[in-house]
Order: sequence, then structure tokens, then C-alpha cells
Amino acid sequence: MVRRAGGRSQSRFDHPVEEELLRAEEAAALLGVKRATLYTYVSRGLVRCVPEKGTKENRYLRADVERLKTRHDARAGHAAVASGALRWGEPVIDSSVSRISEEGLSYRGHDAVELATRGHRFEDVAELLWTGHLPRESTAWPAPEAPWDNAGSTEPPVRGKRQSASERVASTPRDALLVSPTALAAMLPRDTPPLSALAALVPLLAASDAGRFAAPVEQDMLRARRLIRHLGAWVCVAQAPSHVSRALKEPTVAASLATAWDAKPKRTAELINLALVLCADHELNTSTFAARVTASSGADLYACISAALAAISGHRHGGACDRVEALIAEVGRPERAAQVVHGRLRRGEAVTGFGHRLYLKGDPRTPPLVAAALSVKPEAPKVRVARAVMDTMRDAGHPPPSLDWGLVMLADALGLPSGAATVLFSLGRTAGWVAHVLEQREQGHLLRPRARYVEAPVR
Repeated sequence: MVRRAGGRSQSRFDHPVEEELLRAEEAAALLGVKRATLYTYVSRGLVRCVPEKGTKENRYLRADVERLKTRHDARAGHAAVASGALRWGEPVIDSSVSRISEEGLSYRGHDAVELATRGHRFEDVAELLWTGHLPRESTAWPAPEAPWDNAGSTEPPVRGKRQSASERVASTPRDALLVSPTALAAMLPRDTPPLSALAALVPLLAASDAGRFAAPVEQDMLRARRLIRHLGAWVCVAQAPSHVSRALKEPTVAASLATAWDAKPKRTAELINLALVLCADHELNTSTFAARVTASSGADLYACISAALAAISGHRHGGACDRVEALIAEVGRPERAAQVVHGRLRRGEAVTGFGHRLYLKGDPRTPPLVAAALSVKPEAPKVRVARAVMDTMRDAGHPPPSLDWGLVMLADALGLPSGAATVLFSLGRTAGWVAHVLEQREQGHLLRPRARYVEAPVR
């Protein structure tokens, strides 16, 4: 505390350059008080300020002002609102990436379903989410360097010459992954789920990228393109590492996934692209929030994606597709749909994947996926079972199916392996994760909510 002429005390500090400061009128407006009240808060040490060079004015630390406003709101009865905001409540973060409204889902002002059904590439939609501009021509993301042979093994040294470890690193293309698909497959059990394999891959990609820290936006977008291309090709690494090299050479993420899974239908890449676009972003879901919180700490892009993958691995977020698959397996035949569904409802058990808290009239992303599945192979046994379950729920007056049913039906129609629907959901969402990471960095503040202390219950 220091004294100004006239006796009024000021709370000053040595602030970092990046701290956001407010003018007096801005700080007073944010608090909803008069300037005289603001000066009182300063004198009491509740709000810190710094002199503005060349003037007699002070600037006030936004973090202090927002903290004080939060305290005032809580005392005024807003604590319940703030607490509920973390449980599907009121919006808590400003974002321009996507919007959920009565009209449906939009990405930067573009209807998400229209983008998907009109055939826009996933890569173009990702660019839209990152930059706010939809490319006029299709965007090609370069294939990452792969310093191993087509079988997924590290390229052998020149005949007659033995390479040291340092020579192998020096001869490897910049930013190329040093671990081969066969090497990573050897570290993983063969039944490793695809998302677990990708969660293991991301830190390896990070370790191969020394320039990942405090990177400019353009560099991080290049990094994001390369990262997502890798993720699309490596989904099969635990079961079929030899597919990775071929998948990396495909022109799009959707085509990489089709090759990685060795899918046979001719329209596989086209329909995978449809699913990826529909999953590209969905406002502030759990994994996106995890990515934003991590980004707010200053962590690199790989760490943010790892945080999102960790969140989506939880059964209450990314596990919905797995539960739909399990329900379809339990039903077994279309004729058993009513028996299984009504039995579950009678016992008070959930029939997973119906209704969505944000779409009272039904999830608009689901119909295009169901239609796509029926256009490929409506006679597929699991597709028939899924339709029967959906019809039973509709006839019983329950809400329409969610995105998870559409993804599982499409994966079954295309003959993709178990767990593929969850991968489509997660890989599509990487575009949104990156967009939110970039937006959070631009906003520049640390996400640090407060806890409301309550006494532990007596046991």
C-alpha cells in the first residue's frame, strides 16, 4: 500500500505484462458500482491498481474485479446459479465456435447438418471452426512423414552401414514420429481399445515436437492438422499396425480411417466424413471443457488433446456408444426388441441413448446418420436390431434417439469393428477441441473456479 497526495491509499503491485487491466469506468461498470465505491475497494485492498504512464489515471486488475463481483453475486443469491452452471446450467464461458439453439447446431454461423449432408470435407469444417471462414475450395492436409516401411517397421539402415541412435534421429524428417507402428503395437495388448491406443500415441507425438511450446497460432494449426492426420491413421495400431503407413498416405482423415479399418463398402470414406462433420463440435461438453481448462494453464496443444481424450474415456461421456453396442448385442434379434426394452423399463433400468437435454425436439445430428446407415446396408443384422429398438421406444412415447445410435448404426452398416462409433465421435470432436484451445488462448485468462466449502456429513 502506498499513499497518494491527498491521503487516499492505493493498492499497487508489480504486474506481469500480460495481465489484463481495466479503466476505472470499465471496472466500475463490471461491478455495477460508482467510481467512489471502486476507490473504496482499492483502499481496502480488494482491488489492485497500477498507474497509467503519462496520465494521472490508474488501471485496475480485471482478475481482482471479477473475483469481487463473484463474491457480491454469491451474497446476492447467485451462488446456486454459479454452482448449477457446471451441471448443464447457465453458460459460463463466452465462445464463438458453435451454438446450440432451438434451430439446431451451428458451427460459426453455419448449420452443422447442412455442412455434413452437402458433403463438405471434415478438414474444411475444421478450418471453419479454427478460423471462422469456410474454405471456398477443399483443403488438403499434407500427409505426415512416416520414417518406417509399409509393414510399419522402422526403415532398415543402408546395407553395410550401421546407424547409431543419434544418426537415426538426425536422418529422420523433422517432426516425424520416431516410434514405429510395430514398436507401439508391441507395447500394447492386442485388445487395446482404439482410444486407449491414441491416448498413448499423443505424448509420443509431443516428445517428437520440440517446438510445441508457446507456439504462434499458425504453427499450432499446422501442428493440429498433422496430429489429427496421425490419429486417423493410428486407430488400428494395436490390432493391425501394418495398416498405419497406408492409412497415412490417404488424402483425407475419413479415407485414413477407412483404410485403417480395411472397410469394404465403396462409400465408406464419404459416410465416415459425414459422421466426423456432425461430431466436430458441440459447445462446452466435458472433453472440450477439459481441453479449455488445460489450454488456459498455458499447456501445449498435445497436452490439451491428451486432457480431452482422458475426459472422453470416461463412461459418462465417451462411453455412450459402447452402451448402445452392448444393448444391441443384448437384444440380438429384432423380434426381441420389445421384450428387452419393456423389461428394462419395468425394472427401472435405463435404455441408453434416447433424448438429449439440449434438444427437446430430438438431436438433429441423428437422422442423417440413420439415413446413411440404411442407405448402405439396411439388412445388416445389427442395423435391423437398432431400428427395432428405436421403433419400440418411439411407440412407447419416449424421446428420439441421440447421436450415439446414429453413429453405432452407421458403423455397423459399414462393417467397422467394435468401438468404431466411439472413435468417430472422438476423432470428429478433435476439430472442436483445437478450436476451443485456440479461442481460450486468445481470451487469455486462467480458468480457475472457486469451491464453496461445506461441512462434511457426519458418519
